[in-house]
Amino acid sequence: MTQTRPGLAAVLFDMDGTLVDSERLWDVALRELAAEYGGSLSDAARVAMVGSDATTSMRILHADLGQQWRPLGPSQEWIAARMAQLFRTGLVWRPGALGLLSAVRAAGLPAALVTSTARPLVEVALETLGRENFDVVVAGDEVRSPKPDPEPYRLAASLLGVPIERCVAIEDSRAGVTSALAAGAAVLGVPSEVPLDPVEGLHLLETLTGVDLTLLGNLLSGVDAAR
Repeated sequence: MTQTRPGLAAVLFDMDGTLVDSERLWDVALRELAAEYGGSLSDAARVAMVGSDATTSMRILHADLGQQWRPLGPSQEWIAARMAQLFRTGLVWRPGALGLLSAVRAAGLPAALVTSTARPLVEVALETLGRENFDVVVAGDEVRSPKPDPEPYRLAASLLGVPIERCVAIEDSRAGVTSALAAGAAVLGVPSEVPLDPVEGLHLLETLTGVDLTLLGNLLSGVDAAR
């Protein structure tokens, strides 16, 4: 068993694009909805949605189509229903994600899932991820201020009963990285669909393959994980 460093209290996992390759599924559904509305989603708008909650994403989509007059509710409901279909059949693990999550659980280290996705879709995803793998789940519709606000990560640490400064958050999006850094966590960035700009406190890797608890613990000591 990989030994965890004394300072590492918990690991906080983002979901979409970090644990599972679901951003491509969001891409399918969002572009289908844009077509349903008689338009097409621009690449810039799609990039702006990565890591955002459903309300923000629908606002971006409506503005991109020049249809700001549309109510958000029906669009959110359409996306939720389509994504539930895609999640049930199309979720696959990101490279190295299952191995790292398994190592965290085998070591008895607390783990949280911290996602901008709403609870009903998270429940579908947990059929693949395994509910038993997370001590706490914070969904996007369960916070007052979603990512990039620090509230989701602060709430996860609070629910786990650990100091956020002794947590490592693993993220793939700019919104998620901003949220975790502002909360006070050490942050490992593993970009999927959108590149991440180097910022102070962010440790970047191309993949989770080979990442272990010693590496995560080193992040709390300021040891650069990049390779």
